Amino acid sequence: MRRTAVLACILLLAGCGGTEPATGSLAQYSGQWLVINYWAKWCKPCIKEIPELNQLDQAYDDVRVLGVNYDGASGEELALQVRELGVAFPTLAEDPAAELGVPRPVVLPTTLLVAPDGSIRQTLVGPQTMESLAESLGRSPADAGL
Repeated sequence: MRRTAVLACILLLAGCGGTEPATGSLAQYSGQWLVINYWAKWCKPCIKEIPELNQLDQAYDDVRVLGVNYDGASGEELALQVRELGVAFPTLAEDPAAELGVPRPVVLPTTLLVAPDGSIRQTLVGPQTMESLAESLGRSPADAGL
């Protein structure tokens, strides 16, 4: 039984690295703030905000940044784009819009802020900074050492 639990944890953690797509549902992140960012390799504002999202993902223990490749890239193509753009947060294997009960964004970048209870608190359109994201989450950027 313990071996099964350890294996499950290893598999879960393996899916959380930035260079590999995250698997499973959003339920595995329950109890945390989720910052779900739609990006594409051809979107210059998306590329500009990736370092900000990387920083946010590392700044708070109860905030998790998840990416969604707008073009639906998968497998090696997705892994290549993630490496090229320096995406350090997990990229979901599938678009979560239907699971969240929202329409797919039509403007990039779009970022959804999902509260720990699963409700969408805000939709941010356009490039964000670490400061704007922290403030949208009700955090002081100073808490993250900014």
